[in-house]
Order: sequence, then C-alpha cells, then structure tokens
Amino acid sequence: MGRHGTIAGRKASQDSKRAAIFTKYARAITVAAKNGGDPEYNAALKVAIEKAKSINLPNDNINRAIKKGTGELEGETYEELNFEGYGIGGVAVIVEALTDNKNRTTAAVRSTFDKYGGNLGAPGCVSYMFARKGVLIIEKTDAIDEDTLMEAALEAGAEDMVVHEDAFEIQTEPAVYTDVHSALTAAGYELLESDIEYVPSMESAPSDEHDIKKLKKMIDILEDNDDVQKVHHNCSIDLEEFE
Repeated sequence: MGRHGTIAGRKASQDSKRAAIFTKYARAITVAAKNGGDPEYNAALKVAIEKAKSINLPNDNINRAIKKGTGELEGETYEELNFEGYGIGGVAVIVEALTDNKNRTTAAVRSTFDKYGGNLGAPGCVSYMFARKGVLIIEKTDAIDEDTLMEAALEAGAEDMVVHEDAFEIQTEPAVYTDVHSALTAAGYELLESDIEYVPSMESAPSDEHDIKKLKKMIDILEDNDDVQKVHHNCSIDLEEFE
C-alpha cells in the first residue's frame, strides 16, 4: 500500500507509539475546541474526539483537552507549524506540528533532518507535489460490499475510492471531509483511520536500501516527537518493511 503501509504494519506502529499518540490526539482536541466545545456544533472537534476514542484515549483526558481549548482550564497555547524538506534519496517530506514552543520544535525537526541525510527547506519547497485531501481508510472484510460502500461515499460527497489489497481508501476535498466521515460512521462503517492529509501527486522511490532505512529512521523519530502531529512523504515504498 506504499504510503499507508499494510493494515497490520500500521496497527503495530500505532501500538508501539501509543503514549506519543495519546499526547498528539489530546492536543488536536484542544486546538479544535478553540472554535467551541460542543462536538455537535463543531465538526472538527467531533472528528477529533471520535479518533481519540478509537485509540482508547481515556474520557478524562478528552474532557480535560476540551476544557483547555475552551479556556475553562488553564493550559498551553498551541501553534500550528508546517515544515517542508527532503529526506535522503530525494523523498519529499512535510511535517505538521502543534507546539507550545516554536523554537524547540523547529530545532528538533531541523536536527532530525540533518542527522539522517535530509534537508529542511523553505515553505512551499515540496508542498506543490502534494494535494490536500480528506482520507478515510476502511478495512476490507467479507461484510463490506465494495459497490455499496462506494455509492455511500460518493453520495456523501467523496471524490474517489482507491481499492488496496486489504483496505478501501476514500478521498474527499477537505471542505466535505467531516460530512463524508459523519455519513460513513452513521451508516455503520468502522473507520480504521481518517484525517486530512497531504496526498502525493508525484512519488519518489529510492533504490538504495541503506537510504530507505535512514529515511524510515528519520520519519520514526519525527513521529515520536510529542510536538509533531503527522509526517507526510511521497515515498512509494512501504517503509514498514524496513527495520
């Protein structure tokens, strides 16, 4: 599955990073809650809470994160930052961060790129190779009829559905992402993963195994950073296969 990896690989990766993921999801809720603490009137918050529940983030953590966002609880103020650059082998990388300390995060991201043969660039240096899309992943099972799922997705406003070996990947324009998310969950579909992502329109495939391992290490270290929400890249090779 290239960019997304296999479902088994992704689940294993998520399990190994559970503590970092808890922190990231709580921050995402806090930022979404700045626009209102009631998920019924704040679609972004509703999606953030659903995703947090899917990884078993405790309700206390969820409620605390909402209250920090609405100002009921004193907490850190998070700033959204995006970094762009190249990993070793010419792979384009975008790093999305939520941080309470811009200097700390910038220094950490820059040193990780440098250490593993990458180069952090100026804003816009690689983002032209990606399209901003809502992406919803549903695991393939015997219970899911491909045509019925596609019809439900398109009816809700989705743009396209890509069929992978073990999953369906539904793509939407960012503006209708929450509508499609709500429609599919209301129809009883279980979303394995869903987010607004940078989907590569141009892909890169490094051939040197040493380079691929260094690229995977760089991405793993970036993802383990509490300030980093998501790392996007245009490598068409399944990095989970390289340790």
